[in-house]
Amino acid sequence: MTDTAFMFDNLGFGYRSGQWVLRGYRGKVKRGEVFAILGPNGRGKTTLLKLLIGALNPQEGTLRKETQLAFVPQLFQCSFPYTVFDMVLMGRANRVRWFSTPGAKDEQSTLNALERLDLLDLAERPFDELSGGQRQLVIFARALASGADTLILDEPTAALDMKNQGVILRWIRQLSREDGLTVIFTTHNPQHAHLVADTSMLMLGEHDFLCGSTDEVMTEEALHALYGVEMKRLRFEYGGMGMETFLPMYPGLCQA
Repeated sequence: MTDTAFMFDNLGFGYRSGQWVLRGYRGKVKRGEVFAILGPNGRGKTTLLKLLIGALNPQEGTLRKETQLAFVPQLFQCSFPYTVFDMVLMGRANRVRWFSTPGAKDEQSTLNALERLDLLDLAERPFDELSGGQRQLVIFARALASGADTLILDEPTAALDMKNQGVILRWIRQLSREDGLTVIFTTHNPQHAHLVADTSMLMLGEHDFLCGSTDEVMTEEALHALYGVEMKRLRFEYGGMGMETFLPMYPGLCQA
């Protein structure tokens, strides 16, 4: 086993002939690291995720996967009133033989995942009655129960309030640092990538990208090129610790 979860080289894909969403993309995701993918709307973040999970096949280049993965979509919706326990138990589907039912090991894995994310007290609650932040954690638990060693998250903090964004970001970092899971996530928020990602990819254009250490690629100049908005990197002290954040500059909206 190598230290690589994903490796892609000269990766290319387009939905229409001659119109590329991305082309010539190169990157490497190491086992146990957090890898963030940033880009404006329509730049191809979701397309890249679909290539990684195998929902799309590359039209050019190579993609090597050396990991078992679980996909966590944005704010999962469910029209049937499954309980939280049942939703997480579904994560064991790939471990259950055809025409069989989940066994004691599957149920224990489900309980372990719920306990890991402090969700045991919600086990019998209907999933569709939970808040957005609770639902996102339940889908995290389902991914954990699957036994996968890589989680792929599509904008995991989308539509969540600031408190729940912090909860999700802490779990991303904790699952990587303490459980050794590889985590790949897309985001519009450079602050989130800066807080938790070891490596980041900035999707600047169909043929143009930056990929490397988050601290190296997340510069004011690169983020300006990415979003078309001037960004300032601010350093300050909080609780006796040095911290950094990125702040967008909107001329005409700033107050004196």
